[in-house]
Amino acid sequence: MPATIRSLITSDNVKLRVRQYAAVTPVRGVVICLHGVQSHSGWYEYSSQQMAAAGFEVYFADRRGSGLNGRQRGHADHGQRLLHDVRQLVRLVRQYHPDKSITLLGLSWGGKIAAAFAATFPDLIDRLALLCPGLEPKIGPNWWQRIQLSFARSHDIRHKHVLLPLNDSRMFTDVAEHQQFIDDDPLALHAVTSGFLNAGRDLDQILRTQATNICQPTLLMLAGKDRIINNAQTKCRVDEFSSQHVTTIEYPNAQHTLEFDSSRDRIVRDLVTWLNWP
Repeated sequence: MPATIRSLITSDNVKLRVRQYAAVTPVRGVVICLHGVQSHSGWYEYSSQQMAAAGFEVYFADRRGSGLNGRQRGHADHGQRLLHDVRQLVRLVRQYHPDKSITLLGLSWGGKIAAAFAATFPDLIDRLALLCPGLEPKIGPNWWQRIQLSFARSHDIRHKHVLLPLNDSRMFTDVAEHQQFIDDDPLALHAVTSGFLNAGRDLDQILRTQATNICQPTLLMLAGKDRIINNAQTKCRVDEFSSQHVTTIEYPNAQHTLEFDSSRDRIVRDLVTWLNWP
């Protein structure tokens, strides 16, 4: 079934688009999904439909400034702003499904938001799924760029645009069809603002200081040939969580975007199996 496009008005009066995939069987639970820095919810139609077919109501939000949200492309004022956007969506979904378990699923950079949210608001979600999460990236600002970002933060320079170093679709997948999709995608994000990059540093700080607050059952999925995420350091970071149940699955031949992997059927089955775990 195709998605229904919903709208969420944030506390600072920004309209965010959310793709909703209705469960085709009696609802077993709810999955709220957060995408990566360059992508948007439209990249993840296949897995969203498969989760819905398995009985999970899926809400996939386009992050402010991304995807179908055209206002202030690539921008966020600070990390708390991104977390508050997610909190509003979680609270709205909880009203729709008051008796259902909510899983927060973060992909790539969205995994940074999801984990920071779980640390900041541990009582608002029931489970956490991290797919190639941006907790410990291989690609990031160098020392000089970090100085520039600190200067931008101290002088309230929020809207200086910075090109993303992720414009090679081969970094995401080795499947030619999906590489072409990424190359042709008019909604993909190719630049962000200094404010957005500093928002990411805010989230990193939360994870450095509050990772032990993360107590939800957690799924960690990793791609063995990931050129964007440092898998070893990511595992170490997840080890800092207080979660009593952490399931780690690594796909040795996969690249960063599991949605576009040649083995995605198996990967999505593994995800659904975990979601069905009591």
